Amino acid sequence: MAPGSRGESSSFRSRRGPGVPSPQPDVTMLSRLLKEHQAKQNERKELQEKRRREAITAATCLTEALVDHLNVGVAQAYMNQRKLDHEVKTLQVQAAQFAKQTGQWIGMVENFNQALKEIGDVENWARSIELDMRTIATALEYVYKGQLQSAPS
Repeated sequence: MAPGSRGESSSFRSRRGPGVPSPQPDVTMLSRLLKEHQAKQNERKELQEKRRREAITAATCLTEALVDHLNVGVAQAYMNQRKLDHEVKTLQVQAAQFAKQTGQWIGMVENFNQALKEIGDVENWARSIELDMRTIATALEYVYKGQLQSAPS
């Protein structure tokens, strides 16, 4: 390597004699390179931070879109559940009314059957009375005719 090149150690330069340029330009060059390196690192950090923010924003948007999509389904399921609950309540009320009405009909049919039985009993009683009355009438008629024949004329 040539003297004064980058790969040269500082101890080699210090052995130079008088009239050799001082190492100050090398320090300035190193300082400038360090500043450039730091500036590039800062640019990379800023770019990385910008990309990180963009990734976070994109992930947030994706998450919100997914949640919104799921919420639509959940909202629909909730509305369907509310409708079903309402229908169940309506059906329960109607079933209770039907059971009450059916109970009333059963009571009316039982009363009607009882009335029919009573009519049948009255009819049987009337036939029985009629038969008894005929028997009595026949007996009285027989007795009356028997008395007429045995009476002296």
